[in-house]
Amino acid sequence: MNWFFWALLSAVFAALTAILAKVGVAGVNSNLATAIRSAVIVLFTWGLVWALGEARGLTSLGRRTWVFLVLSGFATGLSWLCYFRALQLGKASQVAPVDKLSVVLAIALAGAFLGEKLTWHEWLGGCLILAGAVVIALKP
Repeated sequence: MNWFFWALLSAVFAALTAILAKVGVAGVNSNLATAIRSAVIVLFTWGLVWALGEARGLTSLGRRTWVFLVLSGFATGLSWLCYFRALQLGKASQVAPVDKLSVVLAIALAGAFLGEKLTWHEWLGGCLILAGAVVIALKP
């Protein structure tokens, strides 16, 4: 199983997340809903790490790894708080595509900060995602 398989599964679960979250945030404060979701994720992932015996790798993590994983965690938390609030206020069919503008931003940031050589494939794909998100977001 290569990266594409896992990325496709990620997309499937992200789609389910949008639909399940939209139903779940009805009548609940979006921050509280995010906290509940986050707690489930923490319990689920730590359970998986312990069950697979992967916790022993924790002691070998360097300072740089810790710093960037913690910063990534803060970015994820802020993203989820904003996402749940957007789902409370808007339609899932509009919120989810706009949220996926993160793909376009990730492509640009990968080129700018990670030094990834972007081909016309990445540029075209990013532009199409951007165009699709704009079209969906602007529909009445």
